Formats: sequence, structure tokens, C-alpha cells
Amino acid sequence: MALSRRFLNLIVDSRFPESKSLRCIDLTLHNFFNATPPNRNGPESKVVAADACIQKQNNNKEEAATATVSSMDRIQLPSPIFNFQASRSGFDDYWKIDCLPLFDRRVVCADQSGRCFIFEADRRRVVMLPCLHQPKEIPISIFVPCLEEASDFDGGNLYIMDKRSKTGELGNNQFEAFIYYHYRGSSTLKSWTRQILPPPPCIYDRAYLGRYLEISSYALLGDGSNICISVKGVGTYCMDMRSFTWSHLGKWMLPFTGKVEYVPELKLWVGISTDTQDLAAADLSSMNSQPQLLATCKEFDQPEEWKRCKDSQLVNLGSGKFCIARFFHNKTPQGDSDELIGKNITVLTGVEVVPSVYHANGNDNSRKGELQMIPHKSRLYAGSDTIWAVL
Repeated sequence: MALSRRFLNLIVDSRFPESKSLRCIDLTLHNFFNATPPNRNGPESKVVAADACIQKQNNNKEEAATATVSSMDRIQLPSPIFNFQASRSGFDDYWKIDCLPLFDRRVVCADQSGRCFIFEADRRRVVMLPCLHQPKEIPISIFVPCLEEASDFDGGNLYIMDKRSKTGELGNNQFEAFIYYHYRGSSTLKSWTRQILPPPPCIYDRAYLGRYLEISSYALLGDGSNICISVKGVGTYCMDMRSFTWSHLGKWMLPFTGKVEYVPELKLWVGISTDTQDLAAADLSSMNSQPQLLATCKEFDQPEEWKRCKDSQLVNLGSGKFCIARFFHNKTPQGDSDELIGKNITVLTGVEVVPSVYHANGNDNSRKGELQMIPHKSRLYAGSDTIWAVL
């Protein structure tokens, strides 16, 4: 199946303080997927029974890492589409700007004062948004498109939460949304408005009074009408976006870190696993107890001298295909990677998640709950600029 997205958005640091650029990789020119996955249904394919995949790759870790790096293609960054910089906050030197995915080639930016705008790379224009009610220290977001507006990609709501928030504060504006609606009843004019939403109940729970709580993972559930979050040391909550009410699902945590993506073709959710930081899948359709991982796979083994310097990021490209971004810094010379000493390194890998197919008596039979996670192509960037985020 074809990708639903043609471009991969990169947020790249520049040499000036708190300035960044938006660059877009054309996936038709820099293809991360093989036309035919290698031995997709054969016994040597990179599949997944969760424990088997980990064991196989641990046994070959050192050999695989050397081979992968030496044969990996390098990429050059495309030219910037937008350059932007955070404005100073009052008389101090606290500058900050965060970038969040909206849809396709559109990115939302928010600075330390809560000022927000959208970069629309496809139209090469900037759209101003209302200011956030409260600036976010570490913003995370989920975009929910409106089905009736899917043809022009303009309709939808963007939900923004602060990943880290202090408990016990009245008027806590940790959670809010940008709603795209018909302006003053017009049938043609539309505009963005902001809306405060209730924070999860743990914010006002006396048991956590005065503590900073952090969201470790989050996902969109059901038909897109529920947001699920796991809070470190607290448990997992679900919010019904029709009634804006929270429910506490349990003290257990989602087995993921960061954003979890739904794959409608598989009716499963895919994300980065908490324990191993590998790509993983789970069924979140029933949340009566802690979900269990159905499959995991390590698509890339870094050399020992490469130290992870940032959380991995996962981008949903559609049709069960993903791009995984891994971020490293190399300080120690070793082997054939001496040229990368002192460099910030980003590795982008295309991975495909599909049902396992087995052959029995000449017929194709699928075993429920078993998956293939097929790593395709990895590409490496280690230039003078630093990739800050992949959206």
C-alpha cells in the first residue's frame, strides 16, 4: 500500500540562539522503503514473536551494528522552507520555541510566552493562532481531524497538554485545545479558537500535592473520541472528549513512551516500548487491564561509542508504515566511524508493520495477534546542523 504522506517534516537547529528551520524531505526522492520487502513471508524475515526478535538480535548485536553503519546511506538536508526564532521573554534570557505536528506538511509552533502560529509548508504561508491560556513547559499534542473536512485537511481540533505539570495549583491550564470552527455561524469562513479543558484528576489529588507529575505516554482511542494518558507513578487516565470527563483506568501504565499511533489496517496501536525502546505493538481497544505487547523489533543497533542523546521519535506515514528517528552523539573513536567523532547523529529508518502470513497446505493462513515488523532502509545524517525533531 502507498504512503499517505509524501513529506517528512524536520525541525533543524541553526547556529543562532533558539532559532530553527522547517525542512521537508520528499519521500518520493528519498525512499525509506524497498519496493518488495526482503523475504517478507519466509522464515528469515524480521518478524516477531516479541521475545524471539529480541533474542535473535541480541545474539548478533555487535555484528549487525558494524554492518548497518558501514552500509548506511547518508542524506543531505533539503533547503529551509521557513526560518524562525523565539522572541525574548521580558528582560530575561529565557528563549524557547516548541514545534508540534498538525497534519501532513503543517507544523504548529509555540514560544515560551504562549504565542502560537502554524507553518503551512504546502502553501508557504504562516497562520496565526490565539495565544495559549498558559505557556507549556514541555508541550505534547494530538490532532483529531474532522471526517467531513478530510478532503481539504483543514478541519479538526488540536489538543495540547503540558507533559510536566505541578499538582495542587488552582486554575491549572495544563490541557487546552485549538478548535477549528465556522466563524460566527458563517457557512464559508472558518477560524481557530482556544478552549480550556479540565486537567486529569491527579492534578488536584491530595496524595500528589506539591509534586510535579509527568505524562510518559499518550494515545487516541476508540473512534477518536477518547484521549488516553499514562502519568508516571500515578497510573492511566482516559478522557471522553464529548463530555470532557476523565476516568481513572488503573495504576498500571501503557507499555509505551511518547505518542502511540493507531494503525486502522491492523486495528492495533504502535509506539516505542518503555522497557527496550524498540518499536512495539499492542491492542488498546480494551483497557480493563494493562495492555501487553504483541510484538517488538529493534530496527537498528547503534555502535557502542554512540550515546543516545534524545528520546526516539516515531512518525506515522500511513498504511502500517513508519519512520523511526534515533538521535545519538559520538564522542569516542572506534572502528570505521572515526569520521563521526564529536558529531550529532540522526538515523532515520523506515519500518513496515503487517500481519504475519503462514503457509499451510498451500493456503495462506493468518494467526491472530502475530505480526511482522519489517525494517527497510536506514539513512544517516551527521552534518553541521542538528535535527531537533522529526514530525
